[in-house]
Amino acid sequence: MSRESWAALPLLPTLWHRLKEFAGFDRDTTYLWPRWLVLRAVGLVYIVIFAGIIDEAGALIGPNGLAPLPELMAQLRASHPTLLEAVFQFPTLFWISTHPLMPPVIAWTGLVAAVALVLNLWPRLTLFVCWLALLSFARGWLIFSDPLVDWLMLEVALLCIPFAPAGYRPGLGAQSSPRPLVVFMVRWLLFRIMFETGLSKILSGDLHWLNLTAMDVLYETAPCPTILGYLDHQLPHAWHVVEIALTFAAEIVAPLLAVFWGRRGRWLAFACWSLFQIGIQLTCNFGWLNTASFALGFLLLDDQMLAAATRRFRLVRPERALAALRTSSSSLPFRKPWRRQVLHVVLWTHFVLSILVFWSVTSLPLNARVEQLTRPAKLLFTRLGSVNSYLLYSRLDPFHFVAEFVGSNDGGVTWRPYEFRYFPQQLDRMPPFIAPRFPRFEATLQIQASIEDKPTTLYASVATRLLEQNAQVLRLFRRNPFPDAPPQMIRTPGYRYTFTDYATYQTSGLFWNRTYLGEYLPMMYLNPQGEVAQAASSFEQLSVTAHYGNASAQTYLGFLYISGEEGVTRDGAEAAKWFRRAAELGQASAQFNLALILAQGDGVPKDVAQAMQWCRRAAEQGLADAQDQLGIMYLSGEGVPRNETEALVWFEVAARSGHAAALSHRTIAISHMSPAVVRLAQTRAEDILAEISARKQDGNR
Repeated sequence: MSRESWAALPLLPTLWHRLKEFAGFDRDTTYLWPRWLVLRAVGLVYIVIFAGIIDEAGALIGPNGLAPLPELMAQLRASHPTLLEAVFQFPTLFWISTHPLMPPVIAWTGLVAAVALVLNLWPRLTLFVCWLALLSFARGWLIFSDPLVDWLMLEVALLCIPFAPAGYRPGLGAQSSPRPLVVFMVRWLLFRIMFETGLSKILSGDLHWLNLTAMDVLYETAPCPTILGYLDHQLPHAWHVVEIALTFAAEIVAPLLAVFWGRRGRWLAFACWSLFQIGIQLTCNFGWLNTASFALGFLLLDDQMLAAATRRFRLVRPERALAALRTSSSSLPFRKPWRRQVLHVVLWTHFVLSILVFWSVTSLPLNARVEQLTRPAKLLFTRLGSVNSYLLYSRLDPFHFVAEFVGSNDGGVTWRPYEFRYFPQQLDRMPPFIAPRFPRFEATLQIQASIEDKPTTLYASVATRLLEQNAQVLRLFRRNPFPDAPPQMIRTPGYRYTFTDYATYQTSGLFWNRTYLGEYLPMMYLNPQGEVAQAASSFEQLSVTAHYGNASAQTYLGFLYISGEEGVTRDGAEAAKWFRRAAELGQASAQFNLALILAQGDGVPKDVAQAMQWCRRAAEQGLADAQDQLGIMYLSGEGVPRNETEALVWFEVAARSGHAAALSHRTIAISHMSPAVVRLAQTRAEDILAEISARKQDGNR
């Protein structure tokens, strides 16, 4: 053995001792105050969770919500051969009943339990109720619990049950201090949250982390960045490199210091981790994820560390209380030894599975026999939300994508946006500071749009409820943009959002640039029977807008029918129908095309007199083609008595608009007329042009 190897041997007992100390196996260390703080914080987070569920559950899974609960549970049942397997795969209290009262009953029960946990009443029972209530929603309403925030709190609640003191009103629980193995498991959870998140950034292969550009784009691509995130984004690349170093210090170095550098290392880890979580909370609004992570940081401390801190800052009374606790705390023995064995088996199984779950999601090779042996236990634990992997932002989104809902009640002439309450949409608005609140509806929309290549059914469901003027769903938005008349159609245009630079913000007040990427979802509309339908093609969308009175769409639809372009079968009668509808709304080009169809009798009875009327109406609106055609009709005597002077008037009007054919027609007409007649026609043409100009100005006011 080398000299260096011999020199390293004395370090091993020290490292082993510090590892045992971190794992809670130091008999001289107690954890009553850190436990008290953590459990109160967990209760507060659960209050936020259930308050949000109570607020949004009706719109999400209520009888008229986006995904009615009976339909969800029927879908889960139909996807499994037996009810037992369905219950095992999706454990939720909603299997008992899908009555409309069931979600609020479960949510309010969870809220009451969370309040009781904060008040330190029956902490073990209330933690179990919080876990069971949240699990019921997480497994029952499917996509609305995709975010990691729910799964973190499920695992926290389960591990905190044996960590919490026993009894109805345990106070600090001096007679029921946490057992070493339980201390190890809750600290192991914190270690995983810290270390797995950092390690996954390295193992993911995302170039942003490897080439040190992650922080250059992180705030811009975050789902709900704050004004502080915007300002941080403006800082130079060198600062963002420092931020990456601080990130890895908090997620890689800090947990290792906590394990292997004793109490000093845990103080440093606690400080680094706390500042890191506060910084993320202030810039990125990740719901209660960072609040819970910050609270779990108190697990790094113990009573003796807090006592030393109170002495340092001369907080005498807390120090005396802690000193008294050192001598009075103890763990209650199990009345039945088998309970201790069960607890050990469950916790050590959890420990092994937590490693395997992280190992598998990072695509590291895993022994097939180990995978086969642990599969049943892993399946059970993960279904209960008790074993999770923590890979937050191991991969960054390529860009910030927003699909908004816009509606129209005038056939698509104007479109009004449904404004999100919190997430980015308006270019001159940054999201407010909302964490630890988690707007589940808006967050789910953002997550679904960013991870799915095709639009999910959620977007179609939202559009449907908006067309139905569903009051609960409308309440999820800032306001109803259609207080006058309900929308006839809903579009979901998709945009790429990027931050403006600070100079642009100072001059324009805009925080965002956005680039239109196309329609995320085909247009939804109300058909003539009042039923919600989806426009499967651009032609169907055009037909819908034309049906609801969009004159431009009616004109273009008539053009397609008369020309037979874009795969549309040529049909003069259908073209005339749409041209007439647009013509009656004052569309000049439609009036002119209708005049041509009537003059030729293309698919409709020939009617030269009516053609003349429509042509004049188009000409009087300033359409040069109609003006030239009107001159031709006067010159040939089609639909009106032949009148060369009137023909020259309209040739002159069209020619002054630059119409090439009219210039030629004017030259030919002038060659047959006296100068006096020509001057008279030109004077009349000037009067007509003045009238057209005045009419246009009146229309623009």
